[in-house]
Amino acid sequence: MKWISAKLAGNILLVALGLLAIIHILILLNLLPSNIVWGGQIGDSPTKLVMLEIIALLVTALFAIIIATKIGYIKADKYRRAINIGVWAVFAYLVLNTIGNLVSGVSFENLVFAPITILLALFAFRLAIEK
Repeated sequence: MKWISAKLAGNILLVALGLLAIIHILILLNLLPSNIVWGGQIGDSPTKLVMLEIIALLVTALFAIIIATKIGYIKADKYRRAINIGVWAVFAYLVLNTIGNLVSGVSFENLVFAPITILLALFAFRLAIEK
């Protein structure tokens, strides 16, 4: 699967994760509607929204660290095996997220997030198979 370099796939993932973090922050600040995420199930629960969005931001940051380490922006040779497992976990998460987006019943998730997560899963796969 050499249609894209691992470095480029990783850079695209890092940009996407940065944009995702911005989206989550905008949702926390009520500048974007919360019904475009979490399958539209948040409702009127600000506590639940804040909790889920903070978890999402932490997971996004963890994924960014894993990707940045895999492509060499962060040096952690001692943790190479853990990073490789982490990239596979990112891939699995993106596949599951795509499925969740497709079955959420929220048009925005179906039409916007699902195609994006399919592409990101392919980029994560490309990075995961890199030695």
